Parts: sequence; structure tokens; C-alpha cells
Amino acid sequence: MRKRNFITAIFLLAFGFLWAQKDSKADLYYYEYAYGQAVEAYEKEKAKKGLSTEQELNLADSYFRTGRYDRASAVFMEVYKKDSLMTNAQFNTMLQSLSKTSGPDRAKAFLNTRKDQVSEELVVNADFNYETLADAELQIGQYAIFKPNMNSPQSDFAPSFYGDDRILFTSGRPSETKEIYGPSGESYLNIYSVSITDKNVSVRPSPLTWIPQIEYHQATPYYSESLKEIFFVQSNMEEDVLAFDPNGKNALAICRSDKDGSFQPLFRDLSTSFYYPFFDESSGKLFFAADFANGYGGTDLYYVYSNNGQIMSEPINLGPQINTPGNEIAPFIFEGSLYFSSDIFYGTGGMDIYKSEIQSDEFFSIPVNLGPGINSNKDDFGFIVRNAGDGGYEGYFASNRPGGMGNDDIYAFHTEQKPGLKTFGIWGTIQDLSGFGVEKARIQLIESDSTVLKETYSGEDGSFRLEIPWRESVQVIIGKERYETLTFGGDDGGAFELGEPLNIKLTPLDAVVVKQASRTLFKMEGFHFERNRKTITPEIAAVLDKAAIELQKFPELRLRIEAHTDSRGYARTNLKLSEDRAAAIQEYLLSKGVSPEVFAEVKGFGETQIINNCTDGVYCLDMLHLQNERYPFVVLNYDTL
Repeated sequence: MRKRNFITAIFLLAFGFLWAQKDSKADLYYYEYAYGQAVEAYEKEKAKKGLSTEQELNLADSYFRTGRYDRASAVFMEVYKKDSLMTNAQFNTMLQSLSKTSGPDRAKAFLNTRKDQVSEELVVNADFNYETLADAELQIGQYAIFKPNMNSPQSDFAPSFYGDDRILFTSGRPSETKEIYGPSGESYLNIYSVSITDKNVSVRPSPLTWIPQIEYHQATPYYSESLKEIFFVQSNMEEDVLAFDPNGKNALAICRSDKDGSFQPLFRDLSTSFYYPFFDESSGKLFFAADFANGYGGTDLYYVYSNNGQIMSEPINLGPQINTPGNEIAPFIFEGSLYFSSDIFYGTGGMDIYKSEIQSDEFFSIPVNLGPGINSNKDDFGFIVRNAGDGGYEGYFASNRPGGMGNDDIYAFHTEQKPGLKTFGIWGTIQDLSGFGVEKARIQLIESDSTVLKETYSGEDGSFRLEIPWRESVQVIIGKERYETLTFGGDDGGAFELGEPLNIKLTPLDAVVVKQASRTLFKMEGFHFERNRKTITPEIAAVLDKAAIELQKFPELRLRIEAHTDSRGYARTNLKLSEDRAAAIQEYLLSKGVSPEVFAEVKGFGETQIINNCTDGVYCLDMLHLQNERYPFVVLNYDTL
């Protein structure tokens, strides 16, 4: 958030650079976040001697940070035409500029031209959020938003619950123990505590004194009820003096502290800042934001495993379903949902609040924008929520929207429904019977009136994901040419939410057919009727039951049921008997759910097609006569499926 107001101080904190190494005055302004002065200086340098590609991008970014989106778009596009090797974060800012000047359709169209160069998750997330934001009926809940009297003319943000009747937050308001931080013009950040009653502050906020006091930044607190400790970030120091990396940069470390004075730094890297720690009480994971070199854009969300807050693993990126070319910050988990903020281009303005359902350590549902009830066309971030005593939900967030008291202000809200759109979807892998992924299988979500709500195709490895706004009853159809078609869910199966991944085995057509001379037969076990009878015996039913299961997988098959008898008895009687038996077979399969369209023909041949020498008048053993009694299912459309 270095681009907007005081968010600069906490988001991409990078002060104390060795500016003497910079020859460009414009670069000095830019890296000090003085974007207005940077624009003026870059324009002068451009007219005099031209700018490097990096400086052109800095100029475009400065235009964007100062609200001159038309100029930002123009410069970004100039650079892109000459050199498309911009960073993911710069690409995101370019699309934000296009959205602000020409609307989301232009950004969407530009993204479509680069679908082969960006992650599939980014395209899916963008399409989903464009769709849901455009449909007012999909916006969940009515929010009553309050302005608590805890804010100051300076920046106030990062609220955190602190017991039932208090919250912690970060502020740049004047402090006796903090000096002025140059880039912001406000005090170095400090953590405050305040008691609350019905969204209103009952006493004046005061600094939280039971954490070690320093002269520099301390911010974004999270209080753990189970550990009775606070997690927060603070400026890196050595012996009470700011510590700098070889490039002259001071960054933020994650620390923990308790009321007994115990203090411990958890993550400290002189070149990397960490933000917004969140300790998940149920899993013991510590979440945070950081801008590591191997991330997806700006700051990404990560977690580590811990044992009562002691770090037990390397940082694990939440992956491309959550992290984007933009900046993700402020993770907060409530009732299985991950809430966080992102400035990705398909939002409503700057930084927006999103919700994603946690499916496992590695999988999340599509992050859904909370919509205009909470988000604005400015920065909205630091969202927290809990159950209210009246059965609804209450919480807080920060925003620099118009009408506030300072640069960033904390807002309270109440709503009757859990914030965020509920979604429905399936995801997993489609494989053949050998365990290999099936590519380009079609997956459809069908409404009760047979309307196709959404469809997709599996990837090279058979993986797929399909998600839509929640429906009470959705039918899922999965299939591919020359493979079975699977249908489940709907009114009978009910709706199901995203859970564990589905590992679907798709039977190929060739697994259920067999070539015989010049024709193709449906593969099934042989069976025999009792002599001169047409009744389906339990033995025959067992065979047909298995056939029915397979036939329902391939509703597009067109079969001819053939019935053949041996030569014993009269030819006319055998013809009638074979016709009755073929009809009995069809009737039984229909009763087991096989579609009537499968049976293109049902025909009895009597003894007209004897396959051995056991014709009329020839003595044969029973076993040889039984070779002639057969009931093949001939596939009529194998070559055209």
C-alpha cells in the first residue's frame, strides 16, 4: 500500500536507502514516496535526456499514486509496447489504471490477450469476481457501518480483538515516546488499546505498554487468547538503534510478547519486511504477509507451522488461488473462511477485502470480493469479524474512504449474515482406469431446469476446478467423447460444498466394448435362460445388473439387443421365444435405469444364426447346443461416437 496516504509507512516500508548512490533526483523522490515531486522531476529528466525503462515504469507508477490514471495508462502502454518484461506488480498496476480510465471491460480484454502468459487461477478469479460484482443480487448481506470515536487526524488501522470489550490497533498519532517518521509526516507507528461498547469507544485510546517500548515502528497487532500473547511487527534494531541491510534499508520484523515482559523476535530479515501476523488458534499456524523474491507479485500471504507460537517450519506460500500479481495483506480466519485484502486489478478500487473458504493446507475456494457493502473505491483492509450477541456478526476494518477523520480510519460494522458470498463448486482430478489424467474432459454444473450454469475442461494432467455462486441444488455432469458420462448431485443428490478434492475415474468406451469380426459388441458376461422359458432368473439378473451400471455411464450408446436360441424345438417357436427373451432383457434393463434411447433395436433371431454344426436333426451335447443360445449387445454407433 505504499501508493496511498499513510499506508506507505506500513506496507512497503523502505526508508534509509543510501541515496548518495542515486544519480537521478526523480529516483530519490520516487523511493521516498514523494510521488508528486517524482512526476515533476521525471518529466523534466525525460524531456532533457530520456528515461530508462525502469524510470518510465516509476513515472507511470507515480502518475497512478497521484490519481492521474490516464497518464499512468498511457505511459504503461508505451513501455509495454516496447518491452513487456514488467514485473507482475507493475502489470497489475497497469490493469488498475486501465480499469479506472476505461472501465473493467478494457482491463478484462487486455487480460484475455495474455491468458497464455498468466496463471489459470488469475483468469478464473478475475472472471468470477467480474461476474459477481456486476450482479447486485449476488451481494451478500446489508452492513450497518459505524464511525467509532477512536480515530485521530492521523492514520489509524489494523484493528484486532483484545478480549470481549477491547480492541488493539495501530496509529500514527502524536506520541511522547515516538518521533516523526519522515515519509509520512506522522509519528512512528505505535500500538494502542481501547475499550469498546456497541461500536463506540468508552475511554480514550492509550498506548499498549506491556510490550517493550521502542522509538520506532510497532504495528499490526494480533492478540492470541489461547497463548495470552501479542504478535506484532516492529522496526529492525540492534542495541536500540535501527539496523540496515547493505543497501541501507530498514525493514519490519515479526515479534511476540506477553504481559510478563517476555519478548521474542520470530521473523527478522534486514532486507525483507513482514506484515500483519495472525495466529490461528485451531491449527497453530502463524499467517503473515511478506514480499519474498519467489512470490507471485507484491506482498503474498504465507504461513508457518508452530508449536504454541514457536516456529516449526519454513514459510509456505498460500499459492496462486490466493496470491496474485498485486499485493495481499492482513489475513484473518473466521469459521473456516480466510479474509484478507488485495489490490488486484479486478476489485472495486484500491485495496479490497476478499473471502476464501479454506479447503485444506493447499486448497482454497475462489477469493470473492465482499462487494460495495464493505469495499469502496479507496483502500479497505485489516478486516476482522466475530459472532455478535444478537445472532449476527460484528467487526472492524480500516479505510481511507472520504468522510473519515484522518488518512486511514477504523470503521465498525454489524451484519445479519456472515460476510462474503457463499460458493458452490467441485475440483480435483479426472483419470482413466490406469490412473493417467484425462485431458479435455468436460465438467458442467446444471441447474434443475437443465440450464448449464458453467462449464470447464480438465487440463493436461486431468485437473479441474469449477465454482459458482451458491445454489441449493446443482447437478454435475462429467464426460468426454468416447468416455463415460458421470452425473451426480441435483435434487436427489443434494448440493455439496467444496471439500476434499474429487479423484474421478472415467471409464473409456474401449474398456466396455470388444471387437468381434466386423462388428463391435458391448462387453458382458454370458448367461442362459431356463429351457423354453423367458423369465429373468436371479443368475441372469446378476449379469444384467452389472451391464446396467456400465450402460448408464454411456447414455450416447445405441445398441441392438440380439437373442439367439439353439435348434432344439420348432423354428417358429424358437423365433417367438427369442423375441420374448430380447424384450425381457430390455424391460429389465429399463427398470434398472438404463435410458430407452440406448436400445435402437431389440430383435430375436431364433435358430437362424447357428454358429456351430448343431442344426436341426444333428445330435449335439447340451454344452454345444448352449453355444448357440446367446444374447449379444451390438454397438451400432461405435465409429461415430
